[in-house]
Amino acid sequence: MTKQVISSADAPRAIGTYSQAIRAAGAVYLSGQIPLVAQTGELVVGDIAAQITQVFENLRAVAAAAGATLDDAVKLTIYLTDLGNFPTVNEVMSKYFKEPYPARATVEVKGLPKGAAVEVDAVLVPGA
Repeated sequence: MTKQVISSADAPRAIGTYSQAIRAAGAVYLSGQIPLVAQTGELVVGDIAAQITQVFENLRAVAAAAGATLDDAVKLTIYLTDLGNFPTVNEVMSKYFKEPYPARATVEVKGLPKGAAVEVDAVLVPGA
């Protein structure tokens, strides 16, 4: 099996020992995205909806670099520092996904990089 690194200048660059995404065995595995603005590297300031929106914009940019879209998502994992923000996740997600929705897990965590309130990773299967 070969692995292909996927990256996009339209999403925050990887800031550690990981890739923005990897294509392997027909799937594309997107690393977790937090609400960083690609051009500045700064965390989105504002309400949780703005942060969640930035996360999905970052995921969309990496998906595009892989020749895919968020419609190709089969699995998401959402990390929240406050599960009270779960309804806002659903509201924002409805702007990025249509049925059939990807499988999803949502987990409350104590903290996320750079003090973010949300992080999302995804698995895409283009053409599925």
